[in-house]
Amino acid sequence: MLLSNRYVKAKGERISEAFAPVPAPYMRRSFMLDELPETAELAVSGLGFYRVWINGVEITRSYLAPYISSLDDYRYFDGYEIAKHLKKGKNTVGFLLGCGIRNCVGGYVWDFDDAYFRGAPCLAFRLAVGSEVIEADEKVLCYPSPLLSDDLRLGEDYDARLEIPGWNLPEFDDSTWESAEPIAPLRGEARLADVEPIRIFEERKPTSITKTPRGYTYDFGLNQAGTARLHIKGEAGQTVEIYFGERLYDDGTLDIDGITFCKRKRPDLAHMPQYNQRVRFTCSGGDDVYEPSFTYFGYRYAEVIGITEEQATDGLLTYLVMHSDLPAIGRFETSDATVMALEDMTRRADEANFFFFPTDCPHREKNGWTADAALSAVQLLYKYDASRSWREWLRNIRAAMREDGSLPGIIPTAGWGFEWGNGPAWDSVLFELPYRLYTLRGDTEVICENAAAFMRYLTYIRSRRDRRGLLAIGLGDWCAQRRPYRSPLIFTDTVVSMDLARKAYEMLSAVGLDAEAEYAYATYEELRDAARRNLIDLRTMTAVGRCQTSQAMAIYYGVFDEAEARDAFKVLLEIIASDNEEIMAGVLGARVLFRVLGDYGETELAWRMITGRGRRHYGEWVEKGLTALAEDFGVKDQPHYVDSLNHHFWGDVSAFFCEYYAGVRYNPDGDDLSRLDIRPTFPKALADASFTYASPIGEIVSKWTRGQDGVITLTLSVPTAAHGFIETPIGFRLENGMSVAELASGSYRIVESSEG
Repeated sequence: MLLSNRYVKAKGERISEAFAPVPAPYMRRSFMLDELPETAELAVSGLGFYRVWINGVEITRSYLAPYISSLDDYRYFDGYEIAKHLKKGKNTVGFLLGCGIRNCVGGYVWDFDDAYFRGAPCLAFRLAVGSEVIEADEKVLCYPSPLLSDDLRLGEDYDARLEIPGWNLPEFDDSTWESAEPIAPLRGEARLADVEPIRIFEERKPTSITKTPRGYTYDFGLNQAGTARLHIKGEAGQTVEIYFGERLYDDGTLDIDGITFCKRKRPDLAHMPQYNQRVRFTCSGGDDVYEPSFTYFGYRYAEVIGITEEQATDGLLTYLVMHSDLPAIGRFETSDATVMALEDMTRRADEANFFFFPTDCPHREKNGWTADAALSAVQLLYKYDASRSWREWLRNIRAAMREDGSLPGIIPTAGWGFEWGNGPAWDSVLFELPYRLYTLRGDTEVICENAAAFMRYLTYIRSRRDRRGLLAIGLGDWCAQRRPYRSPLIFTDTVVSMDLARKAYEMLSAVGLDAEAEYAYATYEELRDAARRNLIDLRTMTAVGRCQTSQAMAIYYGVFDEAEARDAFKVLLEIIASDNEEIMAGVLGARVLFRVLGDYGETELAWRMITGRGRRHYGEWVEKGLTALAEDFGVKDQPHYVDSLNHHFWGDVSAFFCEYYAGVRYNPDGDDLSRLDIRPTFPKALADASFTYASPIGEIVSKWTRGQDGVITLTLSVPTAAHGFIETPIGFRLENGMSVAELASGSYRIVESSEG
């Protein structure tokens, strides 16, 4: 399917400014058919977003279509087969265009307001009906729509009094509409948006409605992402404002200070209204139903201003929960309320932060932060098959890479994120996503697609080393509980770079790129040698910083030799004890901390740190009633702070549940898709755990329960192609007295032993 490079825009259409928005344009193009075709293909690209109708029937494949990208890299389009919607005689294809990333005023904190691709919304399409081809041209007619402003982050302003009934139907009188205006060909490669669409997955009514000094606050119970349906019968001209957010002040009004940035970057815009995630709707005087078209919100609460008490019903507002339609492939379950709450919170955060690609928070930024995706890769891929969407985002990551091999911290970007917000721990997304697709889904094509970028980046980090062979060029152990971070940047950057070089070696070797693999391995060895010489004390087996992050990362990533790691682990236990068993690591350290504890038999300690209800434990979030993962453990009692309550980069704890509680270790060495080990652990307070996973070789089910007599029953269903072992943890034995058995489907009884 092809897309024309002929774009049109509404005549005289200009770009939006903060206080001078431009109404979203309606566009329509009519054509005649003497006979009905067997096939008819329509390719559509709206820069930014679009909605499309054929003879009044909407066929738009996704919310926020076609795809969010840096438009000078790729111009995405969607393809449709529309023959079933056509009729003999006159037909009309209608469009509504949104600003999207092309005209993104609300993204000025990240320089999207100064984007090199900035411009008015425009449209390209190619309609092939039999031998006839129709493209966007001056025969496209335009008119302002009732959507007076739209912005991905700020929201929408809609005036129902300006609605035009039948505007997208063939018989509509368009004699007062103006012809579209052709624009110069755009840069960026035209590309089909071959990703899962964004869909509505749930329609939720409010759990409570509370009168506030400003209006009415609707509580929907869960912090997720999507839009809302407003259904109101009001007076003509009645204006309703709806603000969306995730926390409230004591008086029940919405706190949006944590999701607005106006005064932070531009003091000259201090007069700007402090809002984000807002809908302004003006009633027609009839029975109005409105759903936003070109924005979405992260929220639990919606404060509605401008309605009467009679209008404040539970039917006024409906939460439309949305995210990318990723295929579900895994599910962890347990009867433990805290662990299951954390599992659900992780899933909710993963979903709310996947709109075509992983984002960092659905309310404040909606940016594709690279470290967030890298840190969350395993947990997401245990629950959803993100292969298609990840591979397309990786294409955009490669396009964002500079000639020297450096990467920005957010993708897509308008150029922001190279001077701050990146570095090895963030850039590792280029390696982490392909590595997980290779080891967990068996995808080698993704390695070949990214191999050249691997080499450019490895050359880049080699050039950024200091005279000792170390790196300190980016962000460090983000959201650690102490400032400044105990683990120095030179440690985390060097060790993360070492790890991504090792992963590059494994991937490049797997596809036969031996010379490139050799280069990657040499980079790994040089970084490891530099780290050992400069960043660990082999007399005390302590990593620089003497903190949870440094010690756990040095053990997990192999800075310590295997023979040294046991003593290094004893130091880690001392550090954790001195921290009162609180989580003092940031996101880089926490990604590996519990895995190290599990590997060395300290699952009870891991359990206490995860489920504890005091400060700096995951259980604190459950205790406080959060319904998604927070941005950090600095959740304060005051309502006035900026930390997000819907982030996913702390969510590897969910992968820990799957691997260490349910015990599923699929392809543990990364080189054999048929290898499966089952190695569950049994914390005393945990009564059961199960993980079901659709692996590339078949479904895996590992489930165990603890009986009243203390005997554990492990039930396995594994693919016939799988081979490996069942291993019990220290202190437990299979009923036959062995600690290891060959892998096979069946039921196994496990008992505690006297082993220490």
